[in-house]
Parts: sequence; C-alpha cells; structure tokens
Amino acid sequence: MAAKINEAHDHIAKAEKYLRTSFMKWKPDYDSAASEYSKAAVAFKNAKMLEEAKEAYLQEAEAHTNNKTLFHAAKALEAAGMMLKDMQRIPEAIQYIERASMMYVENGTPDTAALALDRAGKLIESQDLAKAVDLYQKAASVFENEDRLRQAVEMLGKSSRLLVRQHKLDEAAVSIQKEKNMYKEIENYPTCFKKTIAQVLVHLHRNDFVAADKCVRESYSLPGFSGSEDCIGLEQLLQGYDERDEEQVQRVCNSPLFKYMDNDYAKLSVSLRVPGGGKKKKAPAADAGEGGAGAGEADEDEYAGGLC
Repeated sequence: MAAKINEAHDHIAKAEKYLRTSFMKWKPDYDSAASEYSKAAVAFKNAKMLEEAKEAYLQEAEAHTNNKTLFHAAKALEAAGMMLKDMQRIPEAIQYIERASMMYVENGTPDTAALALDRAGKLIESQDLAKAVDLYQKAASVFENEDRLRQAVEMLGKSSRLLVRQHKLDEAAVSIQKEKNMYKEIENYPTCFKKTIAQVLVHLHRNDFVAADKCVRESYSLPGFSGSEDCIGLEQLLQGYDERDEEQVQRVCNSPLFKYMDNDYAKLSVSLRVPGGGKKKKAPAADAGEGGAGAGEADEDEYAGGLC
C-alpha cells in the first residue's frame, strides 16, 4: 500500500515538472503531464485513496483540455466520476459525466456522449428519477440528431417508463407519442401497437377517454393493427370503460396482453378503475325482454284513457 502511494506521488511530481516552463522551455508539455497524472490516479486507486485518485484524474483532464485533446479529457472526467461513484457520491459523479458528454459532442463523437449519458442515467435512477429522465432524454436527443433512431427510441422508452413511475402522466403521454412516431418511422409496427396500449392506459389514468380513443383510432392506419390481438384488447377495454363495466375492464386489464407489459405499464393496467366505481352487469336478454314487455303494458295502461 505504501509503495503504491509513493509511486503515485512520484508520478504527480513528474507531471508538475512537465508543466513547468523555463527560459529554454516556453511551453508546458501537457501530453506527458497528462500521462503522469493518469498513472498517479491508477496508483492512488490501487491504494484505495479514491479522493486523491479523483483529483489526479481531474488534473489529467485539465492537461488534455489544455492540449486540445478533448476526447481524452472527457475520458478522464468520466474516470473521476467513477471514483465519486465508488465513494457513493452519485450526484457529484453525474456532474462530471455530463461535462464529459459535452466534451464528446464538441470532439465530434456524439455516440460516445449519448452512451455516457445513458450510464449516468442508470447510476442516478435509484436516487433521483427526475434527473435520470433528464439524462435519458438528453441521450435520446443526441442519438436523434445523428439519425440513430433505434438508439434514440430506446432512451425515450426508459424516460417514458420513469415518468409513469413518478405519476407524471401528462409528460409520459407526450414521451410515449414520440416513441410511437419513431417506431413508425423505422417501420417497427408491432412495437407501435404496444405503445398504443401504453398510451391508452396513461390517458385513462388521466381520466381522458377522448385522448385514449383517439390513439386507437389513429392506430388503425398502422399496417396490421386492425383485427390484431392488441386492437381487439383495446377496443374491449375502451368499450368497458365507456360503459362503466368494471368487470369487463378488469378482465381485459388482467389478460396476458396487458399483464405482461413492462412493469410500470402493467401496474397501470392492474390499477385501472372505471369512473364512479362501475356498474353491475345487465340482466340477461330474456329477462330484459320480459321486463320490457311489462313496461310497455304499464305505459299502455297509463295512457289508456288518453292524455287528458
């Protein structure tokens, strides 16, 4: 352990020497200094001195930035973030990873930036859902700007699910619609059907039957939707909801089609209730017919003597 610490300090001393200027050396040697700071960081890390390792990585990042090697500077910032993660200082770690992602974009490597944002989102999910949503949305934007729609829609999907988990249903509805549009653009129609189910569940939990119905009607234009299992299930759900038939709604929501969706949407499904607590099932048709006839006779008796 002591040997590793001494080794780290030796590398720091060498780095500082490379950064000094003199009468014969007008410009600091940033490249060599960055290399020494990197070696010092590894030595500190091996000695379990994570705070010192983080500082060494930050000094490496600064040297690379001064040397205009932004990709390597971003990598060093990410490494500093990982040291903070190991120290359970997740919010601080995220700040460095976000800075790194901006450097990746500036360097012309946006895919690396988006992947860094995705990693940051996973790190912060357990502590701050809202921040995770922000990071996933930023990653989606970076991928979308590069016409990487498959990767972009994956990030949006993570964002949508976390918005549902936070009960931010208005924002979730917008996010799912954007997902659906992207899946349509890449002609992944079966996933569009699943996104329609997610949309309907979100809108019904928002008590917006009109928006839910509109989503289904718009989906009829998708190839293969009309008559599909998804379409039939949604029609039955909307019919039951509109008629306040709690039993039908629960039967649909507990079917495998709805029950085995992503967990956040499955929870929406099993918790869906019709407004006003629903109603009892109607009487069988035969009984209704007899009742109807009786009612008709009563009407005739009432008015047998005329209206006056």
